[in-house]
Amino acid sequence: MTTQPRTYEVITYGCQMNVHDSERISGLLEDAGYARAHGRDQADIVVFNTCAVRENADNRLYGNLGHLAPVKAARPGMQIAVGGCMAQKDRATVVKRAPWVDVVFGTHNIGSLPVLLERARVERASQVEIEEALTRFPSTLPTRRESPYAAWVSISVGCNNTCTFCIVPQLRGKENDRRPGDILAEIRALVDEGVQEITLLGQNVNTYGVEFGDRLAFGKLLRACGEVDGLERVRFTSPHPAAFTDDVIAAMAETPNVMPSLHMPLQSGSDRVLKAMRRSYRSTRFLGIIERVREAMPHAAITTDIIVGFPGETDEDFSATLDVVRASRFSAAFTFQYSIRPGTPAATMADQVPKPVVQERYERLVDVVDEVAWVENKRFVGETVEVMFADGEGRKDSATRRISGRARDNRLVHVTVPDGVEAPRPGDIADAEVTYAAPHHLNADGAVGRVRRTRGGDAWQRWQDDPVGVRPSVGLGMPLRRPEPMTTAASQGCSRE
Repeated sequence: MTTQPRTYEVITYGCQMNVHDSERISGLLEDAGYARAHGRDQADIVVFNTCAVRENADNRLYGNLGHLAPVKAARPGMQIAVGGCMAQKDRATVVKRAPWVDVVFGTHNIGSLPVLLERARVERASQVEIEEALTRFPSTLPTRRESPYAAWVSISVGCNNTCTFCIVPQLRGKENDRRPGDILAEIRALVDEGVQEITLLGQNVNTYGVEFGDRLAFGKLLRACGEVDGLERVRFTSPHPAAFTDDVIAAMAETPNVMPSLHMPLQSGSDRVLKAMRRSYRSTRFLGIIERVREAMPHAAITTDIIVGFPGETDEDFSATLDVVRASRFSAAFTFQYSIRPGTPAATMADQVPKPVVQERYERLVDVVDEVAWVENKRFVGETVEVMFADGEGRKDSATRRISGRARDNRLVHVTVPDGVEAPRPGDIADAEVTYAAPHHLNADGAVGRVRRTRGGDAWQRWQDDPVGVRPSVGLGMPLRRPEPMTTAASQGCSRE
């Protein structure tokens, strides 16, 4: 009689770094013999990978833990684990507020999860293990990727900044840079598996190289990605405006597979607020970077993060933010209402802005962001854009043959595929004529060029044909050690590592 494997479900809150960490968690569990469940109420193990940046992440976590308490009580052997930034910060609080949680683990010891789960099962007691410092990159761990044609690649972990609203540096530690050769080895291995789009990840990707004293390292890495055969699209997130250098702009413009899209957090358009946030740039520098990016790449899409209601923010400060939004012509913005995060300097600042004022400003900001984005999107009506079709994103309407994907600048495009044109698979690419623009997407209901069947689409097809047989990718990172600097010739400096 065959024993069914225990099943798991991973629930993720937070940024792209957390999403990538969840792929590692899934890979670890599958490598340990677990199988993915079809829902948290059916899973034998439920793992919450948490964020500590916003207050509603706390509320969502404890609300979901409360929902699972009776489910676990009715299912002997079920286990619950909490990891990520909130676990790193509130290690004791999690078990105190939810004593039915079996494992609490931090951002630095993801690899310990299978052992901790087994120890909790045998000892019938909660296990709390938090490492204070990173000992190896998560990229050394097995991975269960969520996409066969697109992947995340971490180039650094941690942050050296001291923004007064952010607790991430306390939870993920100082910046550690991976060796460039290890990064490129992982990218090449992913491309061999069918990946054609990668996103380079770091808390501040453009400070990459700080450990080995090369301020130009990130631009060199982008150029080296341009020499990886089969890699069609390269993106990165998120750069810090204070460290943004012209060599990165040149690398973006001169490397064909580096996409003309830039996500660069503004946070506030007020110089006074930026100083209080301890953001080491001012609005003129931010706007200057955008101007130079558009000079090099006129059609680049620029997105951002903005916080409304930071302590002491006045009407004049908020108006300055609106001015920068209009001048920047953002194609989209992730907008947030400031919330107090215990442990950050901003939490104890005077002049906390009343909630009704924050809400009113937030609504005005969203209106302006949408207005600006809509104007920017309307420029594309009548233009032809290259779309890489995506799985699980946007609209999939078989009746109208409308399929969604991303343009090179990362805009969401809903494409109507005419009768007689081969339907694209996720990962396939086609040129499509834009016929309509909305603030958050484009419609392409006009001419569609020949669908180019790609290696990424082939990889997606293999996943569909044999989902059980797909195994996690193997992490290719190396233990932490000081990287060697890249030489001036980017590709040589990276490939020789």
